[in-house]
Amino acid sequence: MQGQQKHLQEEQKTLRDSGAGAKKPSENGGSGAAEQKDEKKEDPKKEEEKKPEPPKESLLQRTRRYVTQHPGRVLLGAFALLVLVVAGALLMAYLSSYESTDDAQIDGHLNTISPRIAGTVVGVYAENDQFVKAGQVVVDLDPRDYKVASQQATGAYAQAVAQLRAENPSVPIVQTTNETTISTGDADVVVAEKMVSAAHQEYEAKLADLRSAEAQNNKVQRDVIRFQPLADKEEISRQQFDGVVATAESGAASVDAAKAAVQVAVRTLDERRAQLLQARTRLQEAQQNAPRQTAVRQATVATREAGIVSAKAMLEQAQLNLSYAKIAAPVSGVVVNKTVEVGQRLQPGEEMLSISQIDDIWITANFKETQLRRMHPGQSVDVKVDAFGQVFHGYIESMPGATGASTSLLPPENATGNYVKVVQRLPVRIRLKPGEDSQHRLRIGMSVEPKVWLNSNN
Repeated sequence: MQGQQKHLQEEQKTLRDSGAGAKKPSENGGSGAAEQKDEKKEDPKKEEEKKPEPPKESLLQRTRRYVTQHPGRVLLGAFALLVLVVAGALLMAYLSSYESTDDAQIDGHLNTISPRIAGTVVGVYAENDQFVKAGQVVVDLDPRDYKVASQQATGAYAQAVAQLRAENPSVPIVQTTNETTISTGDADVVVAEKMVSAAHQEYEAKLADLRSAEAQNNKVQRDVIRFQPLADKEEISRQQFDGVVATAESGAASVDAAKAAVQVAVRTLDERRAQLLQARTRLQEAQQNAPRQTAVRQATVATREAGIVSAKAMLEQAQLNLSYAKIAAPVSGVVVNKTVEVGQRLQPGEEMLSISQIDDIWITANFKETQLRRMHPGQSVDVKVDAFGQVFHGYIESMPGATGASTSLLPPENATGNYVKVVQRLPVRIRLKPGEDSQHRLRIGMSVEPKVWLNSNN
């Protein structure tokens, strides 16, 4: 098109030059020619409009003529257009091959150190920005109170052990005593049974004597009755009758004596039966109480054993409290936010300082939800650290479980009020590859710009 316009301008210039050559003879012809010249000067635009316009060529003809006249320019333009197309395609492919964000920072573990016991600070061995190793003592508390408590616990434990040793033999002693008591009770029962049997035999014998005495008494009493008439008639001598009467009185006395003997035998038999019952009761009581007494002694021993366990636990707790007087760093790192000083009274759980683990860090990149479409764990990541202007290499360690807004202190309530859709951001964890931060220069909170390569894997 530019060549066609230039060609038209050249033709117009040629026509203007031919019109100027025709005007010169009329100027030499006199005043009439001068007047015509003045009129032409007054209205040159109208004269140009009256000039015949050249015939217009079609766009295809003009293009062919320009290509024929300027082949080099055409090739150069075609090459430039091809370069622009290829460059645009490469640029689009490059821009779609990664996702990046500037809303990212370095994260890590900030281990807060606090005492486990109450105490007064007697030594502080760390300052802010100082590197400490795991196990290194950073604070000392006054241990004297806990030493005393440990000694008391040691004494209580020794006392509990001694009480158990004294109580242990009581169980076999009680068992032996119970066995002896039961055996004695068995023997007493056997003896009492034999005594009852003997008393019963004695009772039977006395009862037989009573019956014999009664029978003899009956005979002599009848003799008295038989001999009474004879004595009255003096058919027998008075002496003989007195002998019969004396025999009758003796028989009556024998009956009374036999009855008394029977009563004594009955009482003896009752006593022997009572003794038997008492022996059996004692035996039954011994048999019932023996396991109970053994259980009581065993429970006492178990109580002593439990006392030992309790005393041992108290001793271990006292020893632990004494060991807590020396507060050591649980991890290696750099001390930050130190607030503890010598002489300060601390309570359990009170924050003293924090340790930043510089050997275990990661990047938290808050990508928009629309950027996560092609992301997955294992993709390579280039991390540019603003503080150093250096690029570190890493990979996506894990994808987020929730948006940052939903885990905030006041999560959004989209069901209330007017809803405005906002693109959410989700924290993606990026881990540096081994050896990338060998000098441990990176610190928690530094700003970084991660670039995730979507077509790569770690």
